[in-house]
Amino acid sequence: MKKVLLINGSPHEKGNTYFALNEAAKTLSEAGFKTEIVWIGNKPVRGCIACGTCATKGDGHCVFNDDLCNEVIDKMNEADGLIVGSPVFYGTPTGSLLNLIHRMLFAGARVAGKPAAAVAVCRRGGSTAAFQTLQMPFQMVNMPLVTSQYWNIAFGREAGEARLDVEGMQTMRTMAQNMAWMIRQLSTGTAQPPKYEPWQGMHFIR
Repeated sequence: MKKVLLINGSPHEKGNTYFALNEAAKTLSEAGFKTEIVWIGNKPVRGCIACGTCATKGDGHCVFNDDLCNEVIDKMNEADGLIVGSPVFYGTPTGSLLNLIHRMLFAGARVAGKPAAAVAVCRRGGSTAAFQTLQMPFQMVNMPLVTSQYWNIAFGREAGEARLDVEGMQTMRTMAQNMAWMIRQLSTGTAQPPKYEPWQGMHFIR
């Protein structure tokens, strides 16, 4: 069974980032994929110090083993696709998630050829900048980017409000459909294109 790893980069385990990722995970599960959402937690995640020890050791792990980075590397090595999600802080993703992504990729996680997607969740602004920042590392390590009907963005402030973003939730489902199709197409070359839902546009004028 194919597997997609989802990483929740929010300090809140069940905040709006979780609900966006969970919408994608449910769609992937319905498509016959195994999914796992890993919460980054609210403890510090080290940044990469470019020591090069991972390259010297050559075992695909970071020399620092006091956070979840090596655990995530092992999970990613067994996965067929990756989705990372973050709330937007000052127009950027969370620092902990970026630290994790940088170390995971630099240490040598087996990611080449595996589809990747980024998800940004925000109250109001900064979502596109955060979304772009999350995607950029994947473009440097040969990971095909998974798109949707719109940028992979959802809106909400209080926990659970993102579920009220009808278009945002549909965007998550469409992204998941595209992820499933891309993984199967790369594996077999005979996957059928997704059948998309009728578009549900939404704005936030009350």
